[in-house]
Amino acid sequence: MISITNTLAPTAVESPELNNANLKTKQLDFLQKVIEGLQDGILILTEIGEIVHANASARSICSQISQGISQANFVPPAIWHHCKSLIDWSLFPNQHIILSDEIVLNKLNIFRLRVRWLDVDPLQRPCLLVTIENKCETLKNVAIAEVKKYDLTRREAEIWLLYRCNYSYKEIAGQLYISLNTVKKHMKNIHAKRQANIHTQN
Repeated sequence: MISITNTLAPTAVESPELNNANLKTKQLDFLQKVIEGLQDGILILTEIGEIVHANASARSICSQISQGISQANFVPPAIWHHCKSLIDWSLFPNQHIILSDEIVLNKLNIFRLRVRWLDVDPLQRPCLLVTIENKCETLKNVAIAEVKKYDLTRREAEIWLLYRCNYSYKEIAGQLYISLNTVKKHMKNIHAKRQANIHTQN
């Protein structure tokens, strides 16, 4: 007679509570990765200006705004000023107010700031959600899509990227070490390609 014995170790049956905890941990890890991967800065602050969370973009932008000061829990005054304005508006807590403004450091560093209340149960207290968008980076991304859309040459692409970041023709010429007439010639070609693209879509 042949007997078969099971040599595998018994598998532990996980409780539903443990499964839920594992699922929540995975969801939090996923959300953390999404927030860290965003191009926009995400800051979550308490009412007294302590940082609850800041993604990598927010830390980088805060360092630029504060001109290199990068302390662990430091919110640049230009950002905190807008947060204080929203706190002062807390006389109307049921209104969903979003304060929006721009912080201009120079032509390449213009940041669009949005501040609103964030009322999330796990935080146990109301916090401020601050989103910070680098407008020039956003325009660059739009310009890159347009370069492909209009089938621009490499030189046209360089000129178009600078143009979309609000450089004047003269500044583009200086930046790329080309003549003003060359910039004008390329821009004429770019506009012709854009017009041709519009006509083919209609």
